[in-house]
Amino acid sequence: MSPIDQTHDPKLSSWVPGADGHADFPVQNLPFGTFSPPDEAPRPGVAIGDYILDLQALVAARLLNEAPADVASILATPALRKSLRAQLSRLLTDPRYRAAAEPYLFATADCTMHLPCRIGDYTDFYVGIHHATQVGALFRPDNPLLPNYKHVPIGYHGRASSIRPSGVPVVRPSGQTKAPDAETPTFGPSRRLDFELELGVFIGQGNALGQPIPIGEAAGHIGGFCLLNDWSARDLQAWEYQPLGPFLAKNFHTTISPWIVTPEALAPFRAAQAPRPDGDPKPLRYLWSDDDQAHGGLNLGLTVTIETAKMRELGLAPHLLSQSHARHMYWTVAQMVAHHASSGCNLETGDLLGTGTLSGPTRDASGSLLELSEGGKSPVELPSGETRTFLADGDIITLQAHAEAPGFASIGFGACSGMILPAR
Repeated sequence: MSPIDQTHDPKLSSWVPGADGHADFPVQNLPFGTFSPPDEAPRPGVAIGDYILDLQALVAARLLNEAPADVASILATPALRKSLRAQLSRLLTDPRYRAAAEPYLFATADCTMHLPCRIGDYTDFYVGIHHATQVGALFRPDNPLLPNYKHVPIGYHGRASSIRPSGVPVVRPSGQTKAPDAETPTFGPSRRLDFELELGVFIGQGNALGQPIPIGEAAGHIGGFCLLNDWSARDLQAWEYQPLGPFLAKNFHTTISPWIVTPEALAPFRAAQAPRPDGDPKPLRYLWSDDDQAHGGLNLGLTVTIETAKMRELGLAPHLLSQSHARHMYWTVAQMVAHHASSGCNLETGDLLGTGTLSGPTRDASGSLLELSEGGKSPVELPSGETRTFLADGDIITLQAHAEAPGFASIGFGACSGMILPAR
């Protein structure tokens, strides 16, 4: 696990306007991403307050020692991430550097954000036990969790080509559905479009094909974290998922927040993994590490808001749908990585893992409308007088995450947001 050092000092103050006390990006965070200034090419940058600092320009100006060609090279090298973090912290807190560095600051609102790096592969896990239990209960009231859930981190391979950064609209998917009382399926736009509140995990250093990653080394292969919304067409999914699992219901769009929050930034917010309930099986040896159990969790609060077209017309603020927490992961991120590679699968720099929906045990902590509306039976009431069981065209869903710990400055992930557009 990354150590706590001077870059986490809550007393650090930045000369960048508005950075101190920023809800997401104070100087104690320093996440990496790929951005384009107005009318310019994409390049790696670091978020500080409401600005982005151009890393390549800093190197050219000899204000940074390293020359990161892209964000992937930062993910892959823990020593480089640590060095860049230390240099950037010093650069952004020492007023002597302001005149030299300030020309390379760009207002985030004026820039275009891209995917932080090339995502070669994407795997979605299912480690949120409350989501698994609550969704399972909708379909199997007497047996919500399948027998394998507490023995193995469940996951499936997703579609990397349709992952997009926050802000890119989501076109409502079409596909086959079959009503329970219908003899044959029909084709058309999904009527049960949903969001899923997840964390994304970027692989840093990969592993060779045929070479598993031991659980004790798995944390060292994690390059950073983001928020992830695995949009889901529940009606398509219900018809297609047996016997092989999700397909068109998931492959049409996945939204991630564009900034990668590093393991180094999250060092103060590590926590013990929630203990397993009495009677639950202990994971097999390849999935068990005492150190991971002591430090593999995250103190990370999660929220979901909705903003409908009518709410925008009325000037209403986004409505809070859900508040959850990363502690509801039944399996740790290190266990996800170790299991993924245990077959000899080669993970590569920039590969993305989703945690699966991170719901809490109560309805107001649900990470999907499927749970909030109890499968569509209980509409969610909105301040505009509207109700929702599933998403309507024009709805905007925004995920947020904030890490907090006593004695440290809170840091966030930035928005993970998407608007639903009509089917084409």
